[in-house]
Amino acid sequence: MISGEPLEPELPHRILVHPEYQPFLSVHWFDATYWGASAQPVQQGGRGSAWFISRSDAHQQDLVLRQYRRGGLIARLSESRYFFTGFDRSRSFREFELLRRLERLGLPVPRAVGACCQRAGMTYQAWLLMERLPDCSTLLKTTRSTDPVLWHEVGQTIRRFHDAGLDHVDLNWNNILVSDNAIYLIDFDRCRLRTPTQGAFRKSNLERLHRSLTKVMTVNTLETLWRSLLEGYSLSSEKELGQGTRSGEARH
Repeated sequence: MISGEPLEPELPHRILVHPEYQPFLSVHWFDATYWGASAQPVQQGGRGSAWFISRSDAHQQDLVLRQYRRGGLIARLSESRYFFTGFDRSRSFREFELLRRLERLGLPVPRAVGACCQRAGMTYQAWLLMERLPDCSTLLKTTRSTDPVLWHEVGQTIRRFHDAGLDHVDLNWNNILVSDNAIYLIDFDRCRLRTPTQGAFRKSNLERLHRSLTKVMTVNTLETLWRSLLEGYSLSSEKELGQGTRSGEARH
């Protein structure tokens, strides 16, 4: 099922393309219907507007296509349109550029393939294409979800991003992917790079992650695994995260 307003190539639009895809990527790649049965909706997250795209050639990388969609009450007015203030300021262009910068910094993120912004009067729609990370599960869906060693490594990974200045405004367990040999962060919509020495964004990110975990984990399990994460992150004590990260707030 294709949700959201479809791409209309005849309307004014601009695209950004990763250099390796420049010779063959077209605007049609941002239309889920273009891929036919090769585009399958992502079942978890994405507000029904993300698709896994399987490419037939074994030498071609599978992709993820995401259309930017609104949530909350404002979605009743428009699910997928935003006020246009310039192509470079569109959500897809900003996330594409951020992913490219994070990739150049050597951080574990999906490769950005392309971004599309389509204008219609005072509003726009946006899409982002990325390479699909192979053989990954979200943090709590992996078979190692209760392994303290994994949580220690997650803490180390988050610290790498923070030391680079990445403020991940939606850091939750669904946005941490785990494979056999790597840990990735995903979904950088509205995220930004800040001065790495600033502490407020680090605290806020970790508190947000902790809140997402309290909704689905028991107190004792979270307390043990969160301690391992903090050790990996090298925080001196849970007090540095504020009252919002006390394990006693977890679900019983």
